[in-house]
Parts: sequence; structure tokens; C-alpha cells
Amino acid sequence: MAWYKEWFGEDYLDLYAHRDGDEARRHIDFVERHFDSEPPRAVLDLACGAGRHTEELRRRGFRALGIDLSLTLLAVGTQLPRVGGDMRHLPFADACFDWILNFFTAFGYFEEERENFRVLEEVSRVLRPGGSFLIDFFNAAKVVQGLKAQETVERGGRTVDIERWFDAGAKRINKRIRIQDPGRPSRTFLESVRAYSAEEMECGMRWAGLVVDNLYGSFSGDPYDHDSERLIIVGHRPA
Repeated sequence: MAWYKEWFGEDYLDLYAHRDGDEARRHIDFVERHFDSEPPRAVLDLACGAGRHTEELRRRGFRALGIDLSLTLLAVGTQLPRVGGDMRHLPFADACFDWILNFFTAFGYFEEERENFRVLEEVSRVLRPGGSFLIDFFNAAKVVQGLKAQETVERGGRTVDIERWFDAGAKRINKRIRIQDPGRPSRTFLESVRAYSAEEMECGMRWAGLVVDNLYGSFSGDPYDHDSERLIIVGHRPA
């Protein structure tokens, strides 16, 4: 089974519990500052997970909808409008969203390049002409350079052993996560994300019919460079 069908469950929520509502508020603040467009009629939170960004968008009065493949994550906060679906085949009509937001490195999951760039084609398809998009990705060069091969995290009696490595041939950053709780069998999961450069991402977006307006290195609005922690891409679909 593909790693992304196994990993995004209760253990994932526990490990990334620090990715919370406060962070989501900072992210949506950034969107409101940097999107050069009219207020949206409809917003898609693409790969929404447990819905913290969807919740913040709706708190601000936006008509926002989330989509994610993980039914476990979608079951959290069930009062939020969200649907299950694959980002390669979005279950929406053409040109039905004014904004599309993709946070926390929810891109590059698939082994085939064509499948990853199919996601960008779907973004272009369901984004209305003139609409804006954001993709929040890691800075691949920075991550590879500072990759921590081994790490152990102790939390509330739980032990999490993490192994990281870069597969130069496949250009993928991999993470093996082994979780041990008292009285429970250990569980092992994998994360594997294609390490796209800014140039590769821009090329894929041009292929999909999208225009990149700006690259940022953080949600503070710092310009992107090779030492940035993040690669935040803001752009639009041409009218």
C-alpha cells in the first residue's frame, strides 16, 4: 500500500500536534496580505487534513471547503465542510474556486512525476481564470543539506524513532517513523516526498497553465532564497 494511505491517521495527528490553530492563523494572515485579488467566493483547502486551515478560513467569513484522502483526518472536527478525494482527480467542476491553498508540504507524494504534476493540472482546472493559488513546500536544498539522519522523541511514555535519508537517484526525501507505546505493538510508517527545486516547481506550473507571481521563504513574507526554510509559491491562473 502507498505510504500516504497508511500514515495519515491518529499517530500522525499526535506526532504533528504542534501544527495547530495558531499556526493556521498566521498562514491565513499571509494569504490575505499577499493575494492580489478580490475577496473569494469559494476557497479550496487542498489536502486539508484535520481542517485547521478550513476552520480558520470559515471563522473569517470565507466560504471554504476542504478535501483530503484520509478518512481518519476528515473525521476530526466533523462540523467542517470537507470531502474525501484524491488530489489527482478532484471531484469538482471546472473553474469553481477563486482561491486554492495547499499547506504543509502536501505535494510530491507520488512516485511518478506525471502523477505529481497531474495535481497542478487539477489545480489549474478547478481554479477560475484570474483566481489565486498557494503551495507551501519545503526548500529541498536546505532540507537535504541539514538532514538529521537519526532522532528519538520521548513524549508521554511514547517513544518515536525517526530515520531520515535522501535518495539521490529518485530525488526523494524519506522518513521512517517507528512508534512504541507501553502495552501496544510497535508501528512503523514511511514518509516519502519528491524534493522539487523552485525551478522544477515553476516549470510544472507553467506546464499546467499556471503563472507564478512570487516565491517566499517564510510565512513572515521573507523573499525565497537557497537558505530559506520554506518554498511558498503564490500565483494565479491567467484570465
